[in-house]
Amino acid sequence: MKARSPTVAKVLKRLHYPLETMLVCVRWYVAYPLSLRNLEEMMAERGIAVDHSTVHRWAIKLLPVLEKAFRRCKRPVGKSWRVDETYIKVKGQWKYLYRAVDKVGNTVDFLLRAKRDKGAARRYFEKAIDQNGAPDTVTIERSGANLAGLHAVNADRETSIRIRQTKYLNNIVEQDHRAIKRRTRSMLGFKAFRCARILLSGIELMHMIAKGQMKNANKPLAARQFYSLAM
Repeated sequence: MKARSPTVAKVLKRLHYPLETMLVCVRWYVAYPLSLRNLEEMMAERGIAVDHSTVHRWAIKLLPVLEKAFRRCKRPVGKSWRVDETYIKVKGQWKYLYRAVDKVGNTVDFLLRAKRDKGAARRYFEKAIDQNGAPDTVTIERSGANLAGLHAVNADRETSIRIRQTKYLNNIVEQDHRAIKRRTRSMLGFKAFRCARILLSGIELMHMIAKGQMKNANKPLAARQFYSLAM
């Protein structure tokens, strides 16, 4: 496999393994509930000697590049969003992963924040709108912080986003959290906020690919779509 992306080629100058090997390890790490030591053993069974810390370094280096490439070929999402946050442990403390899906379950966007307050909610909504365009409707639960964040966003808009506070309509995003939590459980918490943010972006990336959110994907297998982001 040859790297055609100049950004990936720049990253590879500091990484001294074949790109194909690195991409396989990184994909397995974000797609399946495997530990870094599991991956070290799996590579050893294939005759490839790689330390678990090296796999972690590959993920931290490659995932931001792959996520950026995916953003350019992500399918548009719907205009009705369901927004919720879930807990992620970083350095022994709970942090907040803001997430949204549209009404058919496609991931809109995500953002890890240290706090759950008006400022965090506003930053999430601004990022999601910047990346995906503005929705017509946002459904949230009875969260005062999310409501305040949306009101702050609406204050700067000519056309306000309609806000609904209905718990049962958010079941779809709560169910979608499970795929992310299932993968992070085997990681036993993150050691640093930056690493958590990058690895979560990789988990979300693979989850979106599995849901068919990559447009012009002429490769039917999710694995091949993931690898194509480096080309």
